[in-house]
Amino acid sequence: MPLSRRIIAAGLFVVAALAPGTYVPGSVVRAADEPAPTAYWVYFGTYTGKKDGDSKGIYRAKMDIKSGKLSEAELAFEMGSPSFLAVHPNGRFLYAVGEGGGKEGGPVVAFGVDQKTGKLTKLNEALSGGSGPCHVAIDPTGTFAGVANYGGGSSAFFKLGADGKIGERVTFTQHAGTGPNKGRQEAPHAHCVQFVPGTKAAIGLVADLGLDKVKVFAQSATKADMVESGAFDIALPPGAGPRHIAVAGDGKFAYVCGELDSTVNVVRLGFAKTDKSEVVQSLSTLPSPVKGNSTAECVLHPSGKYVYVSNRGHNSVAVFKVNDDRKLTAAGHVTGDIKTPRNFAVDPTGKWMLVASQDGGKVGVWELDAATGAGKETGSTTAVSRPVCVKFVPVAE
Repeated sequence: MPLSRRIIAAGLFVVAALAPGTYVPGSVVRAADEPAPTAYWVYFGTYTGKKDGDSKGIYRAKMDIKSGKLSEAELAFEMGSPSFLAVHPNGRFLYAVGEGGGKEGGPVVAFGVDQKTGKLTKLNEALSGGSGPCHVAIDPTGTFAGVANYGGGSSAFFKLGADGKIGERVTFTQHAGTGPNKGRQEAPHAHCVQFVPGTKAAIGLVADLGLDKVKVFAQSATKADMVESGAFDIALPPGAGPRHIAVAGDGKFAYVCGELDSTVNVVRLGFAKTDKSEVVQSLSTLPSPVKGNSTAECVLHPSGKYVYVSNRGHNSVAVFKVNDDRKLTAAGHVTGDIKTPRNFAVDPTGKWMLVASQDGGKVGVWELDAATGAGKETGSTTAVSRPVCVKFVPVAE
């Protein structure tokens, strides 16, 4: 039986009927009766260097959820270029990729998180399998870690232990192909992994900038690994260069930013033989063309009402309103003291946006308007050299 038919027969592509905004992939899951935290540890992934003042690894600050104030950032763990971080759904573990590495890849590192003090304790590490690991994500059940290797043009999935440690690399896939942009799409370049919530078994989406595709992987019938399902790969507009993905809480739609053409693409997700995923809308992230602009991050507001995309060049975060049909309407831009906004994040309450200015040497805080999605610069910042990723973990009182 062909792979796609075998997966469908096993019932792995059935999406549960969850309400939009019920779960934001990558967030910490809290019990219904658990008190809302009054503060968060905010961890920053960075690009490191050897000069005085350069970043030395993962940094940490504390944010008061009422005021949005950030404490001074301090080094949480020293390692080389931990460019992207991911938090386990239970909030007790954090994972980082270290960009670089040769044929066998760069490091993927697991940490234990002390939610009272914010301290990180290294648990173990593995090799990503391909050069230039640039993104890591954890599935909603905490079973798998997915890693995108930009330089190697490949993706990998690891089993995770109950103790948070990285286990066996159960799946490795070398992507193949090219795109129309000869300067940037001369080869595959996997850029991020996201998991689809609300499914009976894990479904992983891997954006490949070089192929103009989002590749689809699903947990096998044995539940031991993730298998590639090329029949369900999602084609993006030629030359878009898909970079990052935000998945809706009900698992029915995804939003993909095009790095190369400065777009946000609305994807209706479908994982059945007669109902496959398709792009239903593409919008510019710019008010007017900006030479050299590229998008970086795509984030869905916890309410499910807004999608945000960062513009490097225009130095802004584009705001889009999510309509009832899940298509988008452009709603302006978050602006201010922003220099090369790489990653940014909206806190779990939906009130604050933290923007990592890669070339501004800081992370700043914007207050979001629930009625419009617009952001107002608060002036609260913390100094971090070359910050590229922002992640939240609740503080345990």
